[in-house]
Amino acid sequence: MRPQPEPPAPSGKLLPWLRHLRGDLLGGFTAAVLTIPVSMGYGLLALSALGENYVATAILAGLYAPVIGCVVAVLLGANTTMIYSPRSIVTFLIGSIVLHNLALSGVPALQTAGPGALLVLAFLLVFIAGGFQLLFGLLRLGSVVKYIPAPVFAGFQNAAAVLIFLSQANAMLGLGKPLSSFSIVTLPGAVQPLTLLVGAATCALILKGARITRAVPPTILGLIGGVALYYLFALLGLREHLGPVVGAIPFAWPPPNFISEFNDIVTGPQALQILPVLLAGAASLAIVASLDGLLCARLVEADSGKRMHGNRELVRLGAGNMVAACFGGIANGINLGSSFANHRSGARTPLSLLVHAAVILLAVAAFSPLISYLPRVVIAAMLVVVAIQLVDRWTLQIVRKLAARDFTSAQSVLLDLLIIVIVAVVAVTMNLVIAVAIGVAVTVLFFLFRMSKSVIRRAYRCDAVHSRRTREPRLMDILSRDGGRILVLELEGPVFFGTAENLALYLESAWRDHVSYVIMDLKRVNEIDSTGAKVLLQAHDRLTREGKYLLLSSFPEGTPLANFLKDMGVTAALTRNRLFPDLDRAMEWAEDHLILAQLGDVESGAEFPFGRLDVFAHMDETELPVVKQALSRRFYRKGDVLFREGDNSDELYVIAKGSASVRLRLSGAERETRLITFSPGTVFGEVALLDQEARSATVEADEELVCYVLTRRDFEQLTREHPLIAIKLLTNLGRELSGRLRRANRTIYQLAS
Repeated sequence: MRPQPEPPAPSGKLLPWLRHLRGDLLGGFTAAVLTIPVSMGYGLLALSALGENYVATAILAGLYAPVIGCVVAVLLGANTTMIYSPRSIVTFLIGSIVLHNLALSGVPALQTAGPGALLVLAFLLVFIAGGFQLLFGLLRLGSVVKYIPAPVFAGFQNAAAVLIFLSQANAMLGLGKPLSSFSIVTLPGAVQPLTLLVGAATCALILKGARITRAVPPTILGLIGGVALYYLFALLGLREHLGPVVGAIPFAWPPPNFISEFNDIVTGPQALQILPVLLAGAASLAIVASLDGLLCARLVEADSGKRMHGNRELVRLGAGNMVAACFGGIANGINLGSSFANHRSGARTPLSLLVHAAVILLAVAAFSPLISYLPRVVIAAMLVVVAIQLVDRWTLQIVRKLAARDFTSAQSVLLDLLIIVIVAVVAVTMNLVIAVAIGVAVTVLFFLFRMSKSVIRRAYRCDAVHSRRTREPRLMDILSRDGGRILVLELEGPVFFGTAENLALYLESAWRDHVSYVIMDLKRVNEIDSTGAKVLLQAHDRLTREGKYLLLSSFPEGTPLANFLKDMGVTAALTRNRLFPDLDRAMEWAEDHLILAQLGDVESGAEFPFGRLDVFAHMDETELPVVKQALSRRFYRKGDVLFREGDNSDELYVIAKGSASVRLRLSGAERETRLITFSPGTVFGEVALLDQEARSATVEADEELVCYVLTRRDFEQLTREHPLIAIKLLTNLGRELSGRLRRANRTIYQLAS
């Protein structure tokens, strides 16, 4: 019997869907079971301002949203297991805007609007907010939306938690009509203890459900337990002591009826009064919803391992919310609980989103009569749990650590906590949108306050800290005595209007304190604004009038910072002669200028007298000729290399004329840095003469150079034939090394202090 050929393997996008079919079915079903009860509560929360007659409409609005959101996301190419359904913060913001900006508005066109008109406006609000989200994604603003400061978002989140909790107080207490908190306190007889008991039991089961059993999700366990307890009391004849149920829900397949009504509002005679209110509220809603969605997507990405593209997610969320609004649904976000349950139940493809949507729609169609018997207190209890879980954990951590005095930087933490409290209080007492705006403004002000501290990272004089150019002792004595007239300011951070004034005040006091040269090092400056540039120009003008000098170091050509200073006229004012690529070059220029002002041009013209070379100090007229005979006289042109890093040469060099610089190749780079420059009368190469090791750096002539050179062989001959002269030479070399070490110690001390 010939074997039957195998059927062709599925290909394309269907292959992974079929491969993970079982997991996607189970995951979509599990996620839907979690989404249904919470979405019902979110619908009630979003449209609570419309009154009791719109309870059924509100519940359906919460249930339609995830159905449409998931379907639209799949149609727009979502390759994820994230569940698109209502979110607590976003939903509460909708409810707050509907209540404060629409129902209680002072706009005449809105004051006369009935609940039906407010319902249409609420969905138009969601539609416009979805349009903003879609636009954010198309303009690739996914990263910009994240710039709401963390304290502002934390305060907003805490306020939402408080307000959600307070909004469910009446239902939790079984009150027949909404009462204020003061009325509840003064009329305790209106409270139904049994209703409160059912709500508290539901909350306890949801919060502690994971400890009771892992077979049933905590939300479902709380729902079942709360409903069972409610009807147990009813069977015992206590129905009149219990709060109301949801009531009849006239389910129908949702048609996009609201599109035409949106058009009527936009083109109607009162559009100019209504649209500004809607646009302002929708913009705030879109920003918060986008930030919340992106943060949740990041968390789901970490759990599922599938990469998230922020701008694409904003497009999907925005388009989904626009379509959901047309069908009478509230806004969606990314539901963390349902998303985690979906993936952990085996879902791996977008098919799970379609299963999730289908299960919700079928459940509403088949079980809407049962939903009508759902106690309102149970739904309220689920929202109370949402409020408890919504409290920002970072805020609680700050409070705990402050109470325990466990912070090393309490001032910054207190400022963050102050912003959180301001946003939360304003949101609870006034308006969430206003609270976010005030929070951002206060954060910016605090940021400017923090940044307005001194931009000066370090300030020191050059009497102890010198450039890398070595000079004869007489010149070094001048720098040690008068180098304090050179002031170095190492700047850091942005030099802008918040910090420029402090810099100007510091300069004002500095140039009255015997300062002739001010060097500003820009190495750590990341930004200069027009105010900062004007401070530099004013400092230059003031110093120039007094015959003093301003120098800028770490001024790389072609950078945005250099181009800006050029445009502001700073480069032209200082001229290229006082702009240096690094701080060492600027210090060397100032030192040269200071010495020139003291003694004239001492380093040009004839060679340095042999008898005045410090390395031959304390030698008499009979010893100097002996030493000179042991030395060889060498000439170098500008750019000649005396020796290179790694060479095995062992000569000692004494400069009679010109200068030479020691350069070291940077690790992993094709460039060198200057370590030190030797001037006439100085000695170098003595270490290799003594230890006979390879050269540790490269020495190159900066100009025409004349040197006396002592080789190792000539030094050994001098040691054998004239040991006293060799001892004096070694003593002088030791004194030279000791002097360099002392100068290095003073420099380190000055910089460290």
